[in-house]
Order: sequence, then C-alpha cells, then structure tokens
Amino acid sequence: MRIARIQLRDVKRYRDLQIDLAPGLTIVRGPNEAGKSTIARAIELGLTGAVNGEVSGNGGLNRLRSWDADATARPTVTLDFGLDAVGSQAARIGTVEKAFGSGGTASLTLDGTTTTDVAEVDARLAELTGAPTGAFFRSTAMVGHGELEDLDRDETTLRERLSASISAADRSTTAAIEELQRVLADLNARGERDPGRLRIAEEAVARSQAAVDAGETAITRLVADRTELASAEDASAAATEVLDAHRLLLDQARDSETLSIEQVAATERHARYAEAVTAADELARLHDAHPSPNPLAVVRQTVDRLRVLDTKIAELKAILSGEVKVNYEVAAAPTAWRQVAFTAIVIVVVGLGLAIAGQVLSGLVTLSYVGIGVAVLGVIVSLLAIRGRKTAQDFRRQKELAENEVERRLRGRSQMEAELRQADEDNAAQLLGLGLPDLASAEDLLAREEAHVATINQLESRLEGLVGREPSESLPASRDAAANAIAEAETRLGALAPEARQPGARAQFEAEVKAAQATLDTARVAEANARAQVEANPVDAEQVAGEVERLTGWQEELAALQHKARVHEAALGGLERATETTMARATRYLEKRMAGAVSAITDGRYRRVRIDDESLAISVVAPEKGDWVDIRELSDGTLGQIYLAARLGLVRYATGDRRPPLILDDPFVSFDDVHAARAFAQLRNLTGEHQVIYFTATDRYDAAADAVVELPGPTAMDLDGDGATPAASA
Repeated sequence: MRIARIQLRDVKRYRDLQIDLAPGLTIVRGPNEAGKSTIARAIELGLTGAVNGEVSGNGGLNRLRSWDADATARPTVTLDFGLDAVGSQAARIGTVEKAFGSGGTASLTLDGTTTTDVAEVDARLAELTGAPTGAFFRSTAMVGHGELEDLDRDETTLRERLSASISAADRSTTAAIEELQRVLADLNARGERDPGRLRIAEEAVARSQAAVDAGETAITRLVADRTELASAEDASAAATEVLDAHRLLLDQARDSETLSIEQVAATERHARYAEAVTAADELARLHDAHPSPNPLAVVRQTVDRLRVLDTKIAELKAILSGEVKVNYEVAAAPTAWRQVAFTAIVIVVVGLGLAIAGQVLSGLVTLSYVGIGVAVLGVIVSLLAIRGRKTAQDFRRQKELAENEVERRLRGRSQMEAELRQADEDNAAQLLGLGLPDLASAEDLLAREEAHVATINQLESRLEGLVGREPSESLPASRDAAANAIAEAETRLGALAPEARQPGARAQFEAEVKAAQATLDTARVAEANARAQVEANPVDAEQVAGEVERLTGWQEELAALQHKARVHEAALGGLERATETTMARATRYLEKRMAGAVSAITDGRYRRVRIDDESLAISVVAPEKGDWVDIRELSDGTLGQIYLAARLGLVRYATGDRRPPLILDDPFVSFDDVHAARAFAQLRNLTGEHQVIYFTATDRYDAAADAVVELPGPTAMDLDGDGATPAASA
C-alpha cells in the first residue's frame, strides 16, 4: 500500500491539513511541535484505529481533537492510497476516511465500491496492509527514535521488542494460551474459600460414595436377588466374551482373505518392478556404452554425406581422367559478297538510266527495254549478294560458337578440379568428425550404433510396458515398497490365529458368531428377568438407586473435568510448542533478512547474524575474534543499527505478502553521518516493495528523498505571560 495524500481535520494542531506523499520515500521535515508525530499517529489511526474504541476512551478523544475545535468536532483522517500490481491483479487506488468519537464512522472506497460498515472497513484494511491491529502496526511498520535510544540504556529492550514484534501477529494464540491457563487455574484451585471445580466434584463423589455404601448396608435382604442377578450377569458376560472371541476370529478370517489378496498383488508388483529395475540398469549401461560418441542422427547424417561425397569424387575423377579436346581451326568467313553487291547496284543504276533515257528520247523505245533488262539483271545479281552476306553471317556465328565452346571446356575442367578438391576436403572433415579413416569404417560404426539404439528402444518399450512412464530413479523404491508390502502382509498374516488362516474360515466363524449371538440374547433375557426381580423389591431400592445415579453423575462429571484438564494441559503444551516453532521460524527468517542489511549498514564489517530461538539474543561474527559475539558488546550506535535491520526484516515476516507503508520517526537521530547515510540507503532499497515515510527535524536526508514535505513550527505565543492565572482556570 502506498499513501498518496493525507487529509486531517480537527486533529491536534491541524484544523485542516492536506499533504501529498511520494510513492517511494518521502521526508516529512519540521521543527519540534510541528506536528510530525501527529501525522504519523494519524496514519496509524487511519489504517488500524477503531473509530469508537482506540482513541475515544479515557479522554483519548479530547487529546486527539484540536484544542481550538468545537467540543462536538470529530477528528477525521482521510488517506488516498494505491495498491501495486501483483501478478494478474492490476494496480488499484482507493480512499479511506475515519471520523473518531462516539458513533464514529468509517468508509472505504476501492475499485469503485464504497463500504461504510465499520467492522468491514477495518477487516478490509487489515487484509490490505497485513496489520490486524494498531499494536501490531506499531510493533512492525513503525519505528521511533526513542526505540533505538532505549537500547543504549537497557540491554533487554531489543530482545523484548523482537519478541513483541514476532508475536504481535498472533494475538489469538496468546489469548488462547492465557485462556487455557485461566481455565486450568479455575479447575485445579484447592482453596477452602474458592475451591476449583475439580475439588468440588471430588468432594461430591466422596459424599455420594458414602451414601451409597450406607444404602447398600440397608438392602442386605436383597442379596439373594442380587446373587441371581450376578449369576445372570456372569452368564451374559461369558456369552459376551465368547461372542467377542468369535467376532475377533471372524474379523481375523476376513483380514486373512484381504491380506492374501494383497500379498498376491504385491508379489506380482514386486516381480514386475524387479524386472523393470533390471531393464533400467541395462538401459543405463547401454546409454553409457554407445559405439559412437555422437548421436545416431548425427552419425547417420554424416555417413549419408560421406556416401554422397564418395559418389561425387568417383564421378569427378572419372570425368577428369579423359582429355578435353579443343579444335582451334575455324574456316574464314567469305567476303566476296560485298563486291557482288556493289556490282549489282551499278548494274541496277545503269539499267534504270537506260530505261529513263529511252523514254525521254523519242524513237529509242528499244533502249528502254534494254535498260529494263539490265536493271532486272542487277536485281538478280543483288539477290546473289544477299545470299552471300547470309553465308558470311553463318560463318561468323559458327566461329563465335566454337570460341565459346573452347572457353567453356577450359573453364569446366578448372571448376571440376576445384569441386574435386572441395569434395576431398569435405570428405576428410566428415571422417575426422567421426574419428574414422574411411567410409567403410563409418558404415560399420553406423550399423553398430543403429543396432545399439534399436536395443535401447526395445528395452525402453519393454520398461514402459512394465511400469509405464514412471521415472527410473523411483523404480528401486517401488520394488522395495512391493517387497515391504509382501513382508508386511506375511507378518500380519503370521500374527493372525492359525484357525483364521484356514480355507473357509470366514464362513465357519460367521456361523459360530450367529450361534454365540443367540446364546447371548438368551443370557440377556435371563439377566433382564433377574434385574426385574431386584427392582421389584421395594426395600429402599429407589433411594439407593437414586444415590447410585447421583454418584454416577458426579463420577461422570469428575471424569469429564479430569479429561477437560488433561485436554487443556495438552492444548496448552501444543500452543506453547507451536509458539516456540513459530519463534524459531521467525528467527531463521530474520537471520537471512538481517545479514544483508547489517553488512550494508556496517560497510561489510559484520556479515553474519545469529538469533537465539529462546532468548532472542542477537550475535554477529566479529572479524577481530573470528567468532560470534553478543551485540551487547558492540557500540551503542552499532547496536541501534542492528536493531533497525531486525525491525525492517520483521515487517516482511509479520505482514507476509502485504506491503504496509513504513513509518519512521527519525530512528537515525543518534547515528553519525556515515552510518546514517548507510542506513538511509537501506530505506531506499525498500521503496521497491514499501512506501517509506520518514519524519525528521534535519535536512541531511533531503537529497536522497523522492519528495520532501516541510512542516512549519507553531507560531502562537502567550503574550499575557505575566504570572497571572488564566481566567478559565481561576
């Protein structure tokens, strides 16, 4: 819990106060009478105070109410708080307000829900803070400067405060112990004026016994009837004894059948677990004796790789074993087509010129035809030139292909040689990884590892069929348990009567029990008739019977009281032992929690802490002696530091997983600056789990705080201080 804001109304010197606190470490600083203790007390009341009880009795309300407030004013404390996120529970905020006095009120708002029932508010706050009462809160989460100073003067104070803080969380146990002690004192009192209930019952039994004895003297004449009744009772008792004996044998016969079945089952179970233990041992041996240090999957993968590499190496060697023939002679491309093309162009031009001239010059038509014929011849020649050009292009293409083929073949051989080298290196690396010389050895290793793993798998299947998935380490214990069950069954069978172990014994004894029951019924009828004759005799029978009944009643009450005393004594002893166990658990917890804090506060001088379970005396290992020393031998300042570490450890122990705010009223006031700084660093370390509110009159810790709240001192003065008596008191 982290308090974000405190609001006080009509509380001591504060008619109306509101201060904000940091979620981590807040210093509330002010001079004497600035109200620091009032705020600390208000926080305690807001979290644990009873609005109708804790401050209202014996003038407490008047001491809490502001002096200048109206007589009807109710001191009111309001706390706005937040709860840290825990696991899947998100952070939450809430407000609690308490108005103290007769008919006081309380309200708690959390998660949008407001509760005004006083008892429910107190219960919810106790759950949120882990502090069920104000005394518990003061003994754990509050540390005042006076508490540490007292240690300098009283060597038992530390032990007393530790004991009070450890036991404060278990008020019900303390109350129970006190109640048991009170009840036992009431029961066992032997005084004449105020005797205990045991003495009263004992005296009443004695009186009733005397009256019964006197009455028995007066009924001597009933001896005959009582003799007959006694005979009938003896017969009934004998019949009862016979019936009990037969019932015992019948029970043993039934136990014999059950134990025989259990023995058979245990024998089967023992055989199965014995076989399983053997299989598990063989499995353990096989797991430690693999042919290969590498897993089967790795060996198989490596062998597969070796096989591929072997094939590849063989292929590359086969390819490279032949010669690569390269023909560098390529026919030259023909170039005559260029001259033919030129001649064709000339012929076409000449023919076209003749044809045009024949058309221009009249009478030269024949010349035109000749020109056309020449032009056609030029076209034919040009076609031949085009064909020649195509042939030349084919020659050039073949030459390029030949050159490319030569280059490819040369390049391919170099690449294959590189691949062969890489394959050889890879092959050597794989063999080196297996630690083998060749593929044949690897094949053999793989075969042996596969056979080994197959054997392991077979054994594992067999083991699972025997005991399922039970861990191997528990099999010997299960086998031994089965053997113990066999032995126990044999022992229990041996303890039974021989006749109860015979086949068919149960049916035989069932018949005998039936017959014995019939005999007992007859004896009881006879006993009832004899008792009726005795009761029918009027001679002082009712008076004596009444006295006997009273004696029986007192005897029963005495026995009940004696039983109650024994029960209470046992309960008291158990509670006292439980208290001792709780104290031991608390001291071990404190030792662990204190060690780091003491080391940090003392700068590593003292690192080991020990707390005595009975005396709660604290010891540390002194480096000069190399042995344990009582902290009462240390300086007063160191004693106070160790006590502070103990109190901080108690907060975690006493409140469990709850995180109440820590209220410190300048407990470092007597520390020097170095030790105070170290102690204050421990408070800083606690802010991850607890809010720390430190009240002080000095500013030497301001730099280390998350927030500083400065309180002004009182300013009112007695201006009429001339020795006169105030009018209100005159």
